[in-house]
Amino acid sequence: MANEGIADAVNALEPELVKFIQLLVRTPSLPNEEHAVQQQIAARLRTMGMTVDEVPTDFAALRTHAAFNDDGFAPTGRLNIVGRWCGSGAARGRGSLILNGHVDVVAPGNLTQWNDPPWSGLLRDGRIYGRGSCDMKAGLAAGIFALAALQRAGLQPAHDVLLQSVIGEESGGAGTLTTIVQGYRADAAIVLEPTGLQLCPVQSGALTFRLRVGGRAAHAALRSHGVSAIEKFVLLLAAVQRLEAERHAGFANPLYDEPRYAAPISIGTVRAGAWHSTVAEELLAEGRMGVFPGETPAQARAALQIAIAQAAAADDWLRTHPPQVEWFEGQFESGATPIDHPLLKALQAAHQAALGVPAAMRAVTYGSDLRLFTNHAHIPAVLYGPGDVTLAHAANESIAVGEVLHAVHVLALFVADWCGATRT
Repeated sequence: MANEGIADAVNALEPELVKFIQLLVRTPSLPNEEHAVQQQIAARLRTMGMTVDEVPTDFAALRTHAAFNDDGFAPTGRLNIVGRWCGSGAARGRGSLILNGHVDVVAPGNLTQWNDPPWSGLLRDGRIYGRGSCDMKAGLAAGIFALAALQRAGLQPAHDVLLQSVIGEESGGAGTLTTIVQGYRADAAIVLEPTGLQLCPVQSGALTFRLRVGGRAAHAALRSHGVSAIEKFVLLLAAVQRLEAERHAGFANPLYDEPRYAAPISIGTVRAGAWHSTVAEELLAEGRMGVFPGETPAQARAALQIAIAQAAAADDWLRTHPPQVEWFEGQFESGATPIDHPLLKALQAAHQAALGVPAAMRAVTYGSDLRLFTNHAHIPAVLYGPGDVTLAHAANESIAVGEVLHAVHVLALFVADWCGATRT
């Protein structure tokens, strides 16, 4: 590893890196609105001499794929950008790489909770603020500037490096799935999610569900003549909470900081009733069902459906008016790369060389595009990038510039090693 020359190049690029992250944050990229920011990514890659493909997502080409999720957004036209830095061919064997990140962001929510406008890209006290700064435009920028640092240091990879900027990760992964279906491949992939520069080769899965609970309407003054769907839901909620505890009681994995919450089940929305003085005749609850590493989505779905059915069977009303479980939108499998894989060893070595300390290795409890690489492209993958994931999706989201620079340095060293960089 040509550490010294790369470190100097990274430091020299800091002002340009900060401006680029600010540009990305200041360009809103909610679902269906990613085009403008993708053109900025494409333009940047072209200035670096990379071959750039604009790859539209087309649901018709994805619909029969086992990993497809119809996220309800535009079924055609949303662009993914794939930049290719062609290798020199100076080395044989494996060594090609995908650096992957998404540009879609979640809505900023209640603006009164933000200290500054969510698209400000404000730089203050060494941090850049705004929606998408942490999740994950800074990570994507780190991947791009790692390659820029190598170019500045006069290095070229022997094997191809693909920089993928994709859409739709937050709502099911349609962008990365598009690149897989279209045949983009490499020997390894780094997904630049905010992991606090921890190596995360294992992810839980997450399934979105809807629970329909029926009751019988009556005037609230005659409550005993009706059946409250809300009260029946309370019984089912207790069953869901028991199921979560029971599932985790038999689970152990040293990569999880809190194994009791490796695959949590959470109710996110509840809507019931039509009038405050009427017994609620229907309730709709929507939530998230966690999937353990090594567990299939079908197994997780079955566990929830059995728990709901058993709880209903113990209640006189629900026994004859069974609740309905529906599965919709995001259906994220779990995914994993073996912890002894050469990808992780090489990334750990780069982290140690750049920062002087070993990187922690962790598993994450959320779904990500990692599982598309490991399960469907059969490409070993790891989550690694700057940022504190607890700030993702939150008001006042931000990223520390110093941590992004660390990520750029580590990634540049990794590419130089994994892809066999040589002097130009």
